[in-house]
Amino acid sequence: MLRKILMGTLVLSAMGSAVTNAQNVARVASWVTRADKSELLKKQAVQPAFGKINSEYAVITVDDKQHYQQIDGFGFTLTGGSAQLINKLPAQSRKRLLNELFSTAGNGIGVSYLRISIGASDLNPDVFTYDDMPAGQTDPDLKNFSLAKDAGVLSLLQDIIKINPRIKILGSPWTPPSWMKTNESSMGGSLKQDCYEVYAKYLVKYIRGMKAKGITIDAVTLQNEPLNPKNNPSMVMEAAEQAAFIKNNVGPSFRSAGIKTKIITYDHNADRPDYPMDILKDPEARKYVDGSAFHLYGGKIEALSEVHNAYPDKNLYFTEQWVGAPGNFPGDLNWHVNNLIIGATRNWARNVLEWNLAADSKYEPHTPGGCTECLGAITVEKDVLRNVAYYIIGHASKFVPAGSVRIASNITGDLANVAFKTPQGKKVLIVVNNAKSKTIFNIINRGRAALCSLDAGAVGTFVW
Repeated sequence: MLRKILMGTLVLSAMGSAVTNAQNVARVASWVTRADKSELLKKQAVQPAFGKINSEYAVITVDDKQHYQQIDGFGFTLTGGSAQLINKLPAQSRKRLLNELFSTAGNGIGVSYLRISIGASDLNPDVFTYDDMPAGQTDPDLKNFSLAKDAGVLSLLQDIIKINPRIKILGSPWTPPSWMKTNESSMGGSLKQDCYEVYAKYLVKYIRGMKAKGITIDAVTLQNEPLNPKNNPSMVMEAAEQAAFIKNNVGPSFRSAGIKTKIITYDHNADRPDYPMDILKDPEARKYVDGSAFHLYGGKIEALSEVHNAYPDKNLYFTEQWVGAPGNFPGDLNWHVNNLIIGATRNWARNVLEWNLAADSKYEPHTPGGCTECLGAITVEKDVLRNVAYYIIGHASKFVPAGSVRIASNITGDLANVAFKTPQGKKVLIVVNNAKSKTIFNIINRGRAALCSLDAGAVGTFVW
């Protein structure tokens, strides 16, 4: 009898151990967007367990002991037009949308980084700055300075900050006030040399004014697309001009005012890495500069690594890329994930931002001469439609919070990918299948393998 009891105890103990071991087996949760839109950032029911490698299939090895840059976040440009459309929604619809965009709870995608314009961008209904004057008049003491014309953006930001108090905000000017410019126009021209100091004070006044509204500006670039005079608004600022502006005016003005807002150079295409490097090679300018920002309407994303290799102590940012309306979902999904979510971060970018957050069905509002074919991440009419940029960013923002670090992973065959480790210790692997057929592959981490798959053209975020 005693023998039977002892045997029974051993069996029960072994069963309990097996259950415990099964419960302790790590599994890979995944979210998938398919090129045909049959699944959109959808959590998959099957969660593969880590075990032995299946040598029949491709291998992506994730090495969380090898760290690269820290991540500041993923998100969008919140234009004045975006704010106008969102603010017109009924109160409950607006609240639900903001929670969906900026929270990670439920179906939220956890946007953690926003870019805003300092004054109007070309996706505002009208051109304005914070100190416009009648033709022929100036305001060197900035007595006319006011943020009032951006009231809609400010109120929206205040509500966003309540949802995500840690969100990072980057400010970029499209133009200074026309009276500061050589052509006294909102388009083109350059900053008058005798206005360098007053424009630096204008930026100080802006950062302090935003802080008084409860909005911390984490960083500023000094001119959106400084080599593009054709937008409305716009201004040309050559590298030598920007270097002088930083070292003689903006940097010292920020320092004397006790402002910690980062100064980021360039904010234009990857075909001109020489622009930020020309600024960074000036030691007096470099000491004030946090890093450089890029777009990808020209050049190759690998240019970011060229700047990193020359100045590894300076940060890199990816601050703008549009989706041209009406859009091509499978093509746009593939290009943007390959080049931005994967490409920019594998080339040292601390963030990835899509342009822009919201537009209506006619791709409005925009200034006269502004972008007429910019497809928003969401289309806002009576209802809210989610477009491709929403899912492109969501595949990263929902799972890779600020403070995560990029970790090593190999690219194998047609499976482009990038990996991160979150502050909570989770590993995140974002993969796009560039093959023309479904691909099965092993994810290997710390000597264990999980067998996963993606359909042709699909994007998957894998978390364990």
